[in-house]
Amino acid sequence: MAFVLCTAAYWPGLSGAFLFDDYPNIVDNHGLQIADASVSNLARAALSSPSSEFKRPLASLSFAANYLVTGLAPFTWKLTNLAIHLLNGWMVYLLSLALLRATAESTGAKPSNRAGLLAVLIAAGWMLLPINLTAVLYIVQRMESLANLFVLIGLLGYVAGRRCMMAGRRGIWLCIASVLLPTAIGLLAKETAVMLPLYAFLVEWIVFQFARVSNAQEPARHRGLLLLFVLVLLLPMLSGLAWLVPGLLRPSAWATRDFTLGTRLLSEARIVTDYIGWTLLPTPGALSFYHDDFRISTGLLKPWTTLASIGFLAAFIFGTWILRHRNRLASLGLAFYLACHLLTGTILPLELIYEHRNYFASFGLLLALVPLLAAPRMSLGKPAEPGSPDNVAFDRPLPLSMPRYVLLAGLMLLWTGETAMTAIAWGNPLSLAQELAARAPESPRAQYELGRTYIIYSHYDPNSFFTDQAYAPLERAMQLPDSSILPEQALIFMNARLHRPFRDEWWDSLVEKLASRKPGVQDESSLGSLTKCQIERLCALPKELMINAFQAALSHPRPSARLLATYGDYAWNVLDDRELGEQMAAAAVEAQPMEPAYHITLVHMLVAQGKKLQATEQLRSLKRLNIGGRLSEDIQRLRKLIGSIPEPSRVRTSSAQAEP
Repeated sequence: MAFVLCTAAYWPGLSGAFLFDDYPNIVDNHGLQIADASVSNLARAALSSPSSEFKRPLASLSFAANYLVTGLAPFTWKLTNLAIHLLNGWMVYLLSLALLRATAESTGAKPSNRAGLLAVLIAAGWMLLPINLTAVLYIVQRMESLANLFVLIGLLGYVAGRRCMMAGRRGIWLCIASVLLPTAIGLLAKETAVMLPLYAFLVEWIVFQFARVSNAQEPARHRGLLLLFVLVLLLPMLSGLAWLVPGLLRPSAWATRDFTLGTRLLSEARIVTDYIGWTLLPTPGALSFYHDDFRISTGLLKPWTTLASIGFLAAFIFGTWILRHRNRLASLGLAFYLACHLLTGTILPLELIYEHRNYFASFGLLLALVPLLAAPRMSLGKPAEPGSPDNVAFDRPLPLSMPRYVLLAGLMLLWTGETAMTAIAWGNPLSLAQELAARAPESPRAQYELGRTYIIYSHYDPNSFFTDQAYAPLERAMQLPDSSILPEQALIFMNARLHRPFRDEWWDSLVEKLASRKPGVQDESSLGSLTKCQIERLCALPKELMINAFQAALSHPRPSARLLATYGDYAWNVLDDRELGEQMAAAAVEAQPMEPAYHITLVHMLVAQGKKLQATEQLRSLKRLNIGGRLSEDIQRLRKLIGSIPEPSRVRTSSAQAEP
């Protein structure tokens, strides 16, 4: 029944289109769009993701499979995401049931005869939470849901292994395999799978407490499990911090962000606190998808909610600690929530807010909340040392049964209704853009996306109703604080396609933004779009203004390989400046030597200039990147191009003539 309800709620959203980061990762990612399932094509697809240096090959292969079956039809891609979400829901049910039983067994109590119902309610609520919608309908976030599939499988295996051990049977190897293998596989989908060992440690510390067997008189701790977590959690964590922290302390690590390490940590205190409300009592304004209108914390009282949130999180942590003696399941759920945000909500220079970061964290909240609302009685264990006669289990009836049941039913209805209504908006690009712009009127991205959608619907027809509608949201987005040059780019692009004059303030704003801060991904994408439009002879853009824009962007230290390559493309194809084009392409290769596309571009430029030796050297570098034969076709084609360059004529000279 829960699966049917979840499918019905999400179904209207499956007819929607690609959105935002779907374009660089899927629509514009030609390495993903393979013609067949040959080894070389699969290798190229697996290593094609621009989202991470680790490439996330498992997620990319799943995208390639979708492309092989139906091409770029968003419906089937979203349907695949929904299938993964339902599978995760089944895993949440099995894991919840196992934890309910394990918690009862570890306290010496009888498992509740309602454990199955409680597990169903947890899983159903989790599948229908509105905060998890973007992990389903936002296609690129399959990376998140797929990684968490293996996290859930790993936790389920670990709990099963420990229950066997507590019953006196062998299970240690199942525990070890359940921590190691799913982590390794999940990392191929997204780096968030690295949190599995920490989650397993929390299960061990709170529920099983490193006990050898389920015996209150047995004080011994299992040293093998202690060693396991030292090897798979403590040592990797210390090594990772030692590797990351020195780089994060450099100002250059934060150059493309409008926050520092300190202001990020202050801001995340508010964000992690807000996520709780967004999960359990969501409002449309909170779940606005774009959160670039968030006000960054610059001090404990700027805004005052920063200090209040820090105090709340301190109480949250203290409550988690206290509850581990009185209600292990609730303590574990709260610990899951906190642990999930340690990776994305602390020191890494990631964007501040994303709803999909709560995909696993929301399970922790429901694991703590649902049994408190739905269980008529709670089995608890008194805090005492192992072997103490006071360490006995007892049942305590929970008061206010009917109000609790009504509250849970109301929450379920709220979650289902809001997910269904939001999914309806996601089913149409225009309705989605209008809905998200209304939810976040101060968000530059939301306003830009609305203007961009109007442009798409106008088909560049000057007489279309949508054409004139596009200007207002784009100009509003351009003027909002901390906006990228996306709105200016869209306005310039649209008027160029419509053969309308440009406004000076658009170009002035674009250049000023590029000069005032190091360009981010959106700024680089915008310059790339304008360059492509001009190369394809769809836009007639003033060369002087484009050069000013590129020079402003390149004025910052250590420009990205993508920006260098884009300027090289512009110089080569628009300015007809081959020397500058080659120089920029070579700089892109130097900045990111592991990216094959930059080597390929440089080889083409060198061949066009008859520079056979340099082209051959670049080809050798490309061969070193040919993992799994993914570049074999490109290498073969480039070898033929290089072979077509005529050999330079050789002139014999005497020794006297050869002397200077």
